[in-house]
Amino acid sequence: MMTNKKTNNNLIEKMGSNIKLKKMGMDFIKNTSEYRYSYNFSWLGMKIIQFPQDMIAVQEIIWKIKPDLIIETGIAHGGSLVYYASILEMIGKGQVVGIDVDIRKHNLKKIQSHVLKKRIRLIQGSSIDEEILRKVDEYAVGKEKIMVLLDSDHSHKHVLKELQLYSRFVTKGSYIIVFDTAIQDMPNNFFPDRPWNKKDNPKTAVYEFLRNNKKFEIDKKIENKLLITVSPDGYLKCIRD
Repeated sequence: MMTNKKTNNNLIEKMGSNIKLKKMGMDFIKNTSEYRYSYNFSWLGMKIIQFPQDMIAVQEIIWKIKPDLIIETGIAHGGSLVYYASILEMIGKGQVVGIDVDIRKHNLKKIQSHVLKKRIRLIQGSSIDEEILRKVDEYAVGKEKIMVLLDSDHSHKHVLKELQLYSRFVTKGSYIIVFDTAIQDMPNNFFPDRPWNKKDNPKTAVYEFLRNNKKFEIDKKIENKLLITVSPDGYLKCIRD
C-alpha cells in the first residue's frame, strides 16, 4: 500500500491511540525481561543493551539533527557509544561524550581500541557531580547542536537532577532522551533488586521536570510509531531557546 507523508502520520497517530497495541508493546517488554532480551544485540562488536526499536529511533534523530555533540550518561559496555559514533562518522562530524560512575577496565580497553575511538570521549564519575559537569562544559564549548541521552541511575531523584543539569546543553530542535521510563508501566515489585518502582522512576522525574521547564515537550510521535519502547514519554524535544 502506497502512502504519502500525511497518510503515514495519520496512521502513526492512530496506532498510538490504539490501547490494545500499546498494551501489547508493554506486555512484550514485561514478558521478555526475564530472558534479558536487551542483552541479545551488539553493534560493531560491542554489546549495546538496548531495545533495537529505540536504537532505530535514536538513529533517525541523530541523522536528522546532525549534532556536533552527543552526551550519554550511563555507558554500560559501550555499545551505544559506538552506535552513536558510527552514525556521526557517516555524517562526517561530531563527538560522543560518555559518562559513567564506573567504567570497567575491559570495557574501557574495548572502547579505546575501537575503530571509532576518535569520535568517543569518556568521563568517569557521577553525572551529577560538579567536577564532571565542568568537564562536560569544556566539551560543549563551540558546539552548535547538542543532544543528551540519560541512562544511568534510574531513580526519580537522580534522573530529575540530570534533567535539570543537562537540559541546558540541548539546543532547539534537538532532544533529551530518557531511557527506561517504562519502569513506571511495569507491575509493582517488578524490580525486587532495584530501588526504583512505579512511584520512583525516570518517568516520574520527566513529569516533574516538565512541570517546571517549558522549553521541552514529549514527542509522542516517536513512541507512537515504535509501539515497543523502553522510553514512553521519554523522548523530549527542545522547542524553544
